[in-house]
Amino acid sequence: MAIGKRLRSAQSNVERGKAYALPDAVALVKSNARAKFDETVELSMNLGIDPRHADQMVRGLVGLPNGTGKTLRVAVFARGAKADEALAAGADIVGAEDLSEKVQAGEINFDRCIATPDMMGMVGKVAKILGPRGLMPNPRLGTVTMDVKGAIAAARAGQVEFRAEKAGIIHAGVGKASFDAEKLEQNIRAFVDAIQKAKPTGAKGTYVKSAALSSTMGPGIRLDIASLN
Repeated sequence: MAIGKRLRSAQSNVERGKAYALPDAVALVKSNARAKFDETVELSMNLGIDPRHADQMVRGLVGLPNGTGKTLRVAVFARGAKADEALAAGADIVGAEDLSEKVQAGEINFDRCIATPDMMGMVGKVAKILGPRGLMPNPRLGTVTMDVKGAIAAARAGQVEFRAEKAGIIHAGVGKASFDAEKLEQNIRAFVDAIQKAKPTGAKGTYVKSAALSSTMGPGIRLDIASLN
């Protein structure tokens, strides 16, 4: 009931049907984030694409200038010197056959998975487990690389992965409610810019159809698309 009352109170501050300029939306989200924990600020975008077609998939990584406020748990598939490099760089989990066995057993205690190229044969054996969770290493995303140290550093620095869902929806955490408004706006603009640059060749008509901002426990606030550019 407490959550219901809080949400109703927050919704009373949001004008139904109105598209808010980004600074106003950020201010509303921050004022409506009244939970006892530091709520995540989430951005959702409805794109004019059909991800079922290969030439309309939108996927990539973007580094948010002010980080996400969340510490990612990083797993690395590597052997020998590269395994040592991963451990020295601060990876939470490093392994080969043993890591593959943990994944197969359902022990997926990580948020980002990195692999050296020579390990992809082994990683492929657990692709059906990692793929649906958005954890499958991919060379285009920089998560299949010999630069293990650099990939770990990028993940720690606030790198966010995005991928369009079946309905063409993309959503991601872009910071915490405790962030300064300016930092949140910078993160949001960086994320939107990455989505714009990732526009697929097969996309026709309006690319960004709508967008909304919310906090973990707060209501969605419709964004004025023009204010995002």
